[in-house]
Amino acid sequence: MTDLSTNSTLETTQPGEAQFGDYFALLKPRVMTLVVFTALVGLLAAPVPVHPFIGFCAILFIAVGGGASGALNMWWDADIDQVMKRTAKRPIPAGRVEPGEALGLGLALSAFSCVFLGLATNWLAGGLLAFTIFFYVVIYTMWLKRSTPQNIVIGGAAGAFPPMIGWAAATGSVGIEAVLMFCLTFMWTPPHFWALALFMRSDYDDAGVPMLTVTHGRRSTRVHILVYTVLLAALAIGTGFTSIGGPVYLAVAVVLNGLFLKGAWEIFRRDEDASEADNFKTEKAFFKLSLLYLFAHFGAILLEAGLARFGLGGWA
Repeated sequence: MTDLSTNSTLETTQPGEAQFGDYFALLKPRVMTLVVFTALVGLLAAPVPVHPFIGFCAILFIAVGGGASGALNMWWDADIDQVMKRTAKRPIPAGRVEPGEALGLGLALSAFSCVFLGLATNWLAGGLLAFTIFFYVVIYTMWLKRSTPQNIVIGGAAGAFPPMIGWAAATGSVGIEAVLMFCLTFMWTPPHFWALALFMRSDYDDAGVPMLTVTHGRRSTRVHILVYTVLLAALAIGTGFTSIGGPVYLAVAVVLNGLFLKGAWEIFRRDEDASEADNFKTEKAFFKLSLLYLFAHFGAILLEAGLARFGLGGWA
């Protein structure tokens, strides 16, 4: 405990003492960035104009709901986070935040975000957010993650809901356009995470998480990445000919999917006898490209929506 009777101007912190940043880290801010952006695209790409204040509130509550999911995920996964190098410094395994604090924060933010999103927009959007939190925490984190190598495939639905929630917040319904954005994120998730798993396999081995790299090996994972990338490319380019697509989106999709297919092919043809350093370089490059991939596709959808406001977007 800090001695307030001293005249020292330096702040001292006891080892393990939680700071504001530790509680914020529980919300997985980097993941929240993707949630916020895709939800914002869903909101703004909808054909119904939304008052700026209502739109701000909707995105804020969706972001809080995403953060609540992260806190509950860290609460449940504290045991495996402790043995994985990538996650060992998170607030709970590092001893800076108690598991009960993370649980309480996650539950409180979950209720707050769903209720207030429903009040600010409509109850379909609030219900979809509640289902997304439930799916991520219960279906994925508590069940799928530790029980099947298809954890990322099925569990990826949780990360694919935000654009649908944004669309529902604007329109009060779920249209085919929202489903397309959901599918785009859903199909992107497996190759994105399997690439990460390829160069972080020892972490999943140590934690006993049945990631595809652990249960079926590197070669099978590379085949799966290629297959999903081909399917994703067909979906992404095909979306360019729908109402949320257009010439700008199609140009972005063709270029990026060409690069993504090239990266998946390079991973597929890797020599298993090659040095791990060479393999990791290829897999990390694909993983970094996958981050740009989704942001660029949704950015192009947003740009097409903006052009459409002036009668310039789409194929009309």
